[in-house]
Amino acid sequence: QVQLVESGGGLVQPGGSLTLSCAASRSISGIVDMGWYRQAPGKQRELVATITSGGTTNYGDSVSGRFTISRDNPKNTVYLQMNSLKPEDTAVYTCNARNYLTLTRDSWRDFWGQGTQVTVST
Repeated sequence: QVQLVESGGGLVQPGGSLTLSCAASRSISGIVDMGWYRQAPGKQRELVATITSGGTTNYGDSVSGRFTISRDNPKNTVYLQMNSLKPEDTAVYTCNARNYLTLTRDSWRDFWGQGTQVTVST
């Protein structure tokens, strides 16, 4: 019932920057952690960044120091600012919302966006 729609992907030169957005069709009740994942051709899906309902962020080792995840709860939107982009960042980036069903976070449901292509190339 909740749809996540990513935008902002495209072609960028190495060293450049790009910002992705993910908007939810409606607010999600309860505890919601958000995240970005990516998958390159022939590669496994990789965690890029997460941000908890309380604003705590975590990043994958490959993007740490270069990417920043943020959220705007009134707009039901999560962002991923990508700086110092490298060709190896080329992938389909997908937004995730994890809606916890318990206060202890031992049960949840996931919502996924359709993905947006990011290509880093000269």
